[in-house]
Amino acid sequence: MKGGRSKTETKKADPKLSVKKGGAAAGKKPVKKGKAVKDPNKPKRPASAFFVFMEDFRKQYKEKHPNNKSVATVGKAGGDKWKSLSEAEKAPFVAKAEKRKAEYEKTLQAYNKRMNEGAGTEEEESDKSRSEVNDENDDEDGSDADDDDEDDDDE
Repeated sequence: MKGGRSKTETKKADPKLSVKKGGAAAGKKPVKKGKAVKDPNKPKRPASAFFVFMEDFRKQYKEKHPNNKSVATVGKAGGDKWKSLSEAEKAPFVAKAEKRKAEYEKTLQAYNKRMNEGAGTEEEESDKSRSEVNDENDDEDGSDADDDDEDDDDE
């Protein structure tokens, strides 16, 4: 071991390899940023032309190969078939996909409109309820107590 470092010295001596923890918040755990919660009412995106093709292809493939349980095999066979199709053969699937996309855009616009209207009414109600609560506080204690304090200061 001439001139060599021991394993422990190597680990301690190399600060570049050490994992740095959050400088100021070293004692605190970092806040995890999770995925945003999905809205179950939001419309699903439409299938592409390939997936429209796969809907029909799966049925045909299962009829020809009833014993096949592998999803991967069906997917590979469908992908190979899709690649071998000409543009003319793909046209009906592309048309169905475009039709679904147009329907999706309409439903998405309606959904967004409902969400914007729904959010606006919730904010108005919450502001109204806040102001009503503040008005009640002013009527009950706030205005009388302030008047008494002002009288005390004058004396």
